Amino acid sequence: MNFKKYLPAIVSGFGAAVLSTVPGIKNFSCCLLVPGAAAISILIDKKINNSNERVLLNKSLGFGFLTGLTATIFITIFDMLITYITKTNDFIQTLPQSEIIMQQWNLGPLFDDSLKMMKNAAHKIEKTGFSSIYLLMIFSSHFIINTIFGLIGGVFGMSLANRKLREEE
Repeated sequence: MNFKKYLPAIVSGFGAAVLSTVPGIKNFSCCLLVPGAAAISILIDKKINNSNERVLLNKSLGFGFLTGLTATIFITIFDMLITYITKTNDFIQTLPQSEIIMQQWNLGPLFDDSLKMMKNAAHKIEKTGFSSIYLLMIFSSHFIINTIFGLIGGVFGMSLANRKLREEE
């Protein structure tokens, strides 16, 4: 398998993951950084291959998905590493406010079990710096969000690449 053809998507996803660790930019990682990285990966691939062909939808969706997946993997790694070192994170800091809001909704026994599990994860993070439940939660949420927005960014990158091609003709 030729991994070189996927390198722009992997590098762009890694770049989005690195930028998502910056506190002010972190909030925009899913809806700006990942789609932007996916679009840039399409343009970089086109430039590297010096291609004058139209970018097809399946290629743009593949690059968008791979960019989102790469960003998810590295965002999770960076988040877990920072959490391990500091033994705190946004999850622990916002858990008390989340608990108050969720208690007002009065969701019943399912909520109580979920809250107990989240408190257990927070306790493990504060004690050891790691919780497998937290790892699963952030990986799954980032995977869903980043791959969807990566797909959108891939289609946007296809549109940009094909528009540049039409302008050159």
